Amino acid sequence: VQLQASGGGLVQPGGSLRLSCTASGDIHSINNMGWYRQISGKQRELVATISPNGDTRYADSVKGRFTISGDNAKNTVYLQMNSLQPEDTAVYYCNVWGRYYSGPSNYAMDYWGKGTLVTVSS
Repeated sequence: VQLQASGGGLVQPGGSLRLSCTASGDIHSINNMGWYRQISGKQRELVATISPNGDTRYADSVKGRFTISGDNAKNTVYLQMNSLQPEDTAVYYCNVWGRYYSGPSNYAMDYWGKGTLVTVSS
């Protein structure tokens, strides 16, 4: 299973960015996809997650500014980030957990993407 993320970059305070992440490979089922971030010098933290039935979860710091959405048919999750602030500067990581196929069996998976840098600066 591979995760391909895109959409990071440099944006001014108050601006917007959209991250996307697609999971591909021998996927049996997905329980949850989401985004986490790691601010320099701090631990990785939850940003937002979404389940296939649309249940979402957000960090308090991004509620009302960020929106997570998903396309189940494409195993893709999006993160629309509005009103970005310098404190949102971080490496953003995509995560998927569920089950993958290996031969006739399936196994639990919990994969991370490589991370995409979001820099909010004037």
